[in-house]
Amino acid sequence: MQDGCLLEKGAVNISLVQGKLTPERAMAMSSRGRGIHHAGGQSYSAAALSLVFHPANPFVPTLRADVRLFQVEGQSWYGGGCDLTPAYLFEEDARQFHKFWKATCDKHHADLYPKYKAWCDDYFYIPARQEHRGIGGIFFDDLEAKDAPFDVSQFVKDVAEGMLSSWRDIATKRQATPFSDEQRQWQLLRRGRYLEFNLLYDRGVKFGLSGGRLESIMVSAPPLIAWRYNVVPEAGSAEAELIAVLQKPVDWTSHTT
Repeated sequence: MQDGCLLEKGAVNISLVQGKLTPERAMAMSSRGRGIHHAGGQSYSAAALSLVFHPANPFVPTLRADVRLFQVEGQSWYGGGCDLTPAYLFEEDARQFHKFWKATCDKHHADLYPKYKAWCDDYFYIPARQEHRGIGGIFFDDLEAKDAPFDVSQFVKDVAEGMLSSWRDIATKRQATPFSDEQRQWQLLRRGRYLEFNLLYDRGVKFGLSGGRLESIMVSAPPLIAWRYNVVPEAGSAEAELIAVLQKPVDWTSHTT
């Protein structure tokens, strides 16, 4: 989807793949303690649903979400998550988004939201910039059903069914907000950070580039981006407020203005 009133670009992928693990993929999995021999050659299958929505309006946040199942010779792991990347911060939207995912997690186990929220903050971090890509959400990986004190399959299903619901009301509320050329340029600069993370640090992109279909992997990239040298927002500005939060994640479920 491209050039719509709400979405400048939206991508939804459903993938079902199988094959033999390459040494690169096997090494990556082995390094995370999955019990996979680093030499590769094992048979695997994977299924995933993923989406990325890059909105046209700078006041509507970018949404990224996925659920996935990976199987290797009788072993199975689930992964997934949902996170928000705004160009402009609205605290009420951040609270709404995080409370949605806390409620979803709490239906299954009280420990899930704090664990998966922290994991999301840790994962979507750009070390070179010393800032997080967005305001987070939830993220989980290497989740085995046999070891979990809750119904993992139902939890993953609830995450998949909640992706759009967690974002739709926020997008509807903000999509008609007027914006300036300067605010559009800031959106493009923030999209540049989004792409930096994907190309430099994202594990899924690296995994896909070692043997996947390039167009499907790069479809999550923003349609337009900008880089400018050493951009420092004016103190006290809305842009500076966003950067302060990206440098120090907030517990939005207990945060008040």
